[in-house]
Amino acid sequence: MSNEDELLKRIELLEERFNSDNATASTRMIVEWEYNQIKKELNNIKKQKDMNSYDKYAEMTEDQQWRYVEGLEVNNELDNLNHEIKSKDAERKATPVYSGFVKYFPNAIKEVAKCSQAGNDQHHPNTPLHWDKNKSKDELDSMMRHLLDHASGIELDDCGTRHLTKCAWRLMAMLERTLTNKF
Repeated sequence: MSNEDELLKRIELLEERFNSDNATASTRMIVEWEYNQIKKELNNIKKQKDMNSYDKYAEMTEDQQWRYVEGLEVNNELDNLNHEIKSKDAERKATPVYSGFVKYFPNAIKEVAKCSQAGNDQHHPNTPLHWDKNKSKDELDSMMRHLLDHASGIELDDCGTRHLTKCAWRLMAMLERTLTNKF
C-alpha cells in the first residue's frame, strides 16, 4: 500500500471518529487538526505528481541540480551498461561454441591447433604461438592448392600435416579475416 493510500485510509477513519456519536468537542478538534495535516500532506503528494521534471529541476539549487544531473548520467550509464551486458550475455549464450562446434569436431579442432603450432614453429621458431597475419594473406589460393593436393591423392604435406587440415586452417583464417574485416 502506498503512502497516499495509507493517508486516504487514515482520513476515512478520522471521518468516522469525527462523526461518531461519542465524539467530544476536544476529540473533534484533535481529529480536525490531524485531518488538516493529512490533507496538506496529500496536497504535497499531488503537487509532486503534477510537477514535471523541468519544474522540479528549476526549483533545485545549483548544487542539487548538479547532483541530479550526475545521478541521471550515472543511472543512464548503468542502465546502458546493464542492457549491454544482458545483450552480450544473451548473444554469448545464443552462440553454442562448445555444443555446436567443439563437441561436433573435437578431433578436427585438435588437428588445426597442431597445424597452428607447426606453422608457428616453421615461420617463427622459439616464439610464443601467434598468428602473424602479415606473413601470408592468400588464404583462399593456399586453401585451394592444399585441396587439389588432397584431391590428387596426396594426404600429407611435406611437413607431415594433412592437406585437409591446412585447408581447414586456411578456411578458418579467411573466415576470421572476413568477420573482423582485417585483410
